[in-house]
Amino acid sequence: MNYEAVIGLEVHVQLKTRSKMFCGCTTEFGAPPNTQVCPVCLGYPGVLPVMNEEAVRKTILTGLMIGSEIARFSKWDRKNYFYPDMPKNYQISQYDLPLCAGGEVAIKLESGGTKRIGIIRAHLEEDVAKNIHFETTSGVDFNRAGVPLMEVVSKPDISSPEEAFAYLTALKEMLVSGGVSDCDMEKGQLRCDSNVSVRPLGQQEFGEKVEIKNMNTISGVRRALAYEVQRQTAALQRGEKISQETRRWDDEAGKTFVMRTKEYAHDYRYFPEPDLMPVTVSDEMLAAIRGRLVELPEAKRQRFIRQYGLPEYDADVLVADVALASYYERAASGLKNPKAVSNWVMTELLGKLAETKRAIEDCPVAPEYLTELVAMIDSGRISGRIAKEVFIEMFSSGKSPEVLVREKGLSQVSDTAVIEAFADEAIAKNPKSVADFRGGNEAAINFLKGQVMKLSKGKANPLLAGEILLRKLRGE
Repeated sequence: MNYEAVIGLEVHVQLKTRSKMFCGCTTEFGAPPNTQVCPVCLGYPGVLPVMNEEAVRKTILTGLMIGSEIARFSKWDRKNYFYPDMPKNYQISQYDLPLCAGGEVAIKLESGGTKRIGIIRAHLEEDVAKNIHFETTSGVDFNRAGVPLMEVVSKPDISSPEEAFAYLTALKEMLVSGGVSDCDMEKGQLRCDSNVSVRPLGQQEFGEKVEIKNMNTISGVRRALAYEVQRQTAALQRGEKISQETRRWDDEAGKTFVMRTKEYAHDYRYFPEPDLMPVTVSDEMLAAIRGRLVELPEAKRQRFIRQYGLPEYDADVLVADVALASYYERAASGLKNPKAVSNWVMTELLGKLAETKRAIEDCPVAPEYLTELVAMIDSGRISGRIAKEVFIEMFSSGKSPEVLVREKGLSQVSDTAVIEAFADEAIAKNPKSVADFRGGNEAAINFLKGQVMKLSKGKANPLLAGEILLRKLRGE
């Protein structure tokens, strides 16, 4: 019997705000444990929360990007449970009246085409602390407790680990481009739990759901789901029953392991948060947030293909990084050959950034200088080989190509008499290549052209060199 997977994802996103959800503590990452705390986020008796309006706005902005219905009235709820990382023994969250309901995220399928993954809700809550386990003891760092956390819950529309990977990638691109979150998974800013079941192909009823936790990379989510789908399928084929349980993913072992079995749904005893007023969204507030909408990644990707004539691969690479896409657009502005800029960005520029471990924001080559460099090549002022040397100097010095070409005397030689002298020397020193060409092997001229470029130290105009060589070899 053939089986199919049914997958839904719960994505937790730390919002990009300066302060926590209900207090003024900073959200900056990397401080010593328990140094960014106060009585509010530590849950001291008698303290009162104060809502972070920017976190509300960023959640609504997310809803607008994914096409949610924005609630004009929503409220806060207490989600009650005991765990060491929850200082108050309850979490301020949203239950029955979330800020955003519905929506979808479009993903690209490996087979071609697109698929739309439905969204159930996007709601706002406060993050919990972080448990840290040592060899014989455990500790809790409360710096993260109270950081604004948005939860985006998908419908069970995902049918494979590959689709889950595409969904998370598309959602992350959208959130980063909108300035909602940096989504740095190494810093815990994007975390994901997945619910996965398998069922006989064509069956409408869902199989028994298993929740997977502890996935800290998008590729880890794909690997965990691939393992779990295979595990459940093999169990059903053996006639076994799948238990409703929570499992943790061990990335090193490449397996999931049982954490706890769920016989019944947990009762969090939700009730309205008495210390916070409900959230009301006015027409003016919604219009202001709508004004913060940016071009979404897929729309930008299609525009890059259409406007700059880029292949899909180039557009994918450029759009995946907001700052890189902006750099490319500034560098390609006004050029007749924007694809050449893409080639330089994706090979030379990204290569040097990776080599020097720099981000595009710290790039020493201004986008206007890259524009200038490509224009020099197109005009024939410098060759592609010389341009690569100039680029390396640009990256190390930050100087413009105009300055470097002038300082080092690197302008391309287009003087016919000078190139003819180089051509005569190349022909005289390579009689075999000359004989090969005259014997019918026209590709032999490429070697001779290379010799001309070598003699000219890369400065000869390659197009003119080829024309002169051809004329001389044919005796014209």
